[in-house]
Amino acid sequence: MQTSGKFVLLSAIWGGSFALIKVAVDAGVPPVWVALARCLFGALTLWAICLAQGAAVPLDRRTWGHAAVVALLLNAAPFTLLAHGETQVSSVLAGVFNATTPLTTLVFVLLIVPSERMTRARVAGLLVGFTGVLVVLGAWRGLADNVLEGSLACLAATACYGAGFAYTRRFFSGGDHSASALSAVQITCATLQLAVVAPALGGAPSWPGTSAAVALVVLGAAGTGLAYVLNLDVIRAAGPAVASTVTYVTPLWSTAIGALLLGEPVGWHAVVGGVIVIGGVLLARSRPNVRISA
Repeated sequence: MQTSGKFVLLSAIWGGSFALIKVAVDAGVPPVWVALARCLFGALTLWAICLAQGAAVPLDRRTWGHAAVVALLLNAAPFTLLAHGETQVSSVLAGVFNATTPLTTLVFVLLIVPSERMTRARVAGLLVGFTGVLVVLGAWRGLADNVLEGSLACLAATACYGAGFAYTRRFFSGGDHSASALSAVQITCATLQLAVVAPALGGAPSWPGTSAAVALVVLGAAGTGLAYVLNLDVIRAAGPAVASTVTYVTPLWSTAIGALLLGEPVGWHAVVGGVIVIGGVLLARSRPNVRISA
């Protein structure tokens, strides 16, 4: 599959993930257990892919060490934060907030990549993008405590993603190992991290019902298993800045699915704010001439 096709498929899978998370948390599954289930089923899927491909498993400490950091930034922390956020806000809003990921990616790329420099366009893009966040929030109306908490949790998740994208490109996506093998190692690390803290943070697990259980399996197998192979392939082919722009398209999927399948409202400020966020992202992009290609 060409990189552009992987990009579109990835956006659709991740766009649908917000609705699956909502189904689980509305059924009473604690956020940390949503994250753990997502990683567990994702890891099982990834190891099955590795077995089918005959992919060599990385055994060196360096790869596993970087994988543990990436797992924390791209999986354990943001998956828990997103699930917590969706206990307070709709999957539609969570998907729109996710569109700020390229902005947070830019911030962390500037911090950890010495060759990158801040420019006027980037400063303007960041300001415009986060103005869009205020519009999405409807800040002029005031915010209820639960909406603010949920929104901040979603935004904190995008900050983790930004750091994770930048770290992955610099320390983890290179080398000769296949994308499926690296992703399997990464998600396995995240599963182990969450397994340690889930009982303390979420209590004992219980059966959530058939719908929520199916949502968690699909969320893990597709939204984490298949999606993370696609994600690493796109990062390798097009770089972290382009890969993170999958969030341009993800809100379209999350909004359509949330509205049509879950009956969630779509306020005008979410649409307008989302457009402003994407405008800020486009303005802030460091390499506007980079495109996705085969």
